Amino acid sequence: MSHISAGVEYGLHCLLFLTEAAPGGVAEASVRDLAELQGVPADYVAKLFTKLHKAGLVIATEGAKGGFALARPANQISVLDVVTAIDGDKSLFECREVRTRCAVFGETAPNWATSGVCSIHAVMQNAEKRMREALASQSLEDLAVRTTAKAPRSYGPQVVKWLDSRTTGRRRERGSSRGGSTPGARS
Repeated sequence: MSHISAGVEYGLHCLLFLTEAAPGGVAEASVRDLAELQGVPADYVAKLFTKLHKAGLVIATEGAKGGFALARPANQISVLDVVTAIDGDKSLFECREVRTRCAVFGETAPNWATSGVCSIHAVMQNAEKRMREALASQSLEDLAVRTTAKAPRSYGPQVVKWLDSRTTGRRRERGSSRGGSTPGARS
């Protein structure tokens, strides 16, 4: 039985920072900044964003803030979209057809034992269907609303300020590495 990976959790957290309705949400951010903000290796987050980009959930941005932005509004990206982008569209349960191997049956299982869907597999299919429906019914915007309700008002501005300071710092670094000053930078 497969499980939802930790990559999905990190991916959702990163995407929440790109959801402007969430506290600390910004229009775009770099993978490096999103990784550092959460204490996760940048290479790991980059792999997640490659998958999110291939799935059409994020777009690459250019310019001073360059990085990634949501490809569509947060209310149009479901949690299931993120799970599928990062973990793939795999089943939660893989039936092994154990019912065909009962020692009492000998070499060949009787038709009554193997006809139709295995009752255990049917339960698992129903559980997976309900889980997918639940994940599909929740959007990034829904998560952002919950986060906003939970976080203190000061949290969002702190995150935005932190991300802005990172962008400003990179512009200064690029300007000084070219031997010039960055417009707007104080000497």
